[in-house]
Amino acid sequence: MSALIRPTPARPTPSEPGAARQKPDAAATAAPARAALVLAHSKAQILEQLRIPVAVISSTVFPTLALLFFVIPQESVTADPLASLTAIAQLALFGVMSSFLFNYGIGIAEERANPWSSYLRTLPVGPVPPTIARALPAMLFAFFALLPVLVIGALLTAAPEAFGDGGLSWWRVPLAVLVWLACGLPFLALGLFIGYLCTSKVAVAVTQVVFFPMAFAGGMMLPPAAFPYWLDVFSLILPSRAARDVSVFALSGEGLHAGSVLCLIVWTVLLGGLALWANRRDQGRHFR
Repeated sequence: MSALIRPTPARPTPSEPGAARQKPDAAATAAPARAALVLAHSKAQILEQLRIPVAVISSTVFPTLALLFFVIPQESVTADPLASLTAIAQLALFGVMSSFLFNYGIGIAEERANPWSSYLRTLPVGPVPPTIARALPAMLFAFFALLPVLVIGALLTAAPEAFGDGGLSWWRVPLAVLVWLACGLPFLALGLFIGYLCTSKVAVAVTQVVFFPMAFAGGMMLPPAAFPYWLDVFSLILPSRAARDVSVFALSGEGLHAGSVLCLIVWTVLLGGLALWANRRDQGRHFR
């Protein structure tokens, strides 16, 4: 009888190796799970964009067409290496700004009216993975919009003469691409603010009304040197002018004002706060 009674094995104490294997580390599993969610949402966003190729092509080609139609015919600009670099930087930022502002301002407003997107927002995923997943495709398509601008600028303007013997280093080109994408962050936040605050029909009108005056006053269509004095002074407080000056400086090494970087940071924080407020406001109205 005593042979049938076996002693119960002792449970491992926290100091023993078995205790550490009883419960998986939550922090170790959370990061891969969140990365998988970001990749899944990003793939869905890219496929959704590719289902409407006209929108992708238009946003990608529009800055290049602006360069061909408005800059290349001006021999006084294309013959000057510095003026060519300035025009390329302005139109490159123009493409990034339009991609971020329209992708978020109109895209999020349309998703809010979509029952499937509303259902996704009720899932216990949190706002971070979907937001990052929307930012990655936007940056990807904005990057594709920058490539033809750089190629056309290198082939049809005197911009390459500014490098090498011209005094500038070639590392400024990849640096400028990164700076252009970073300078689009306040417009990304502005798009979020419009998308969460407006309906889909209103968002289209508001985005267009905000985009074109801000792009013009920021010096992306016309150099600030051609502005009247009052417009030049007024434009210095706009995020588009600050982003334009930083973008031009990244590529050409000139054109940066003393307060441009600070102005860009302040606008990014301010618009980011407004976007967060609009997101929470919309979340509270629909899911409480």
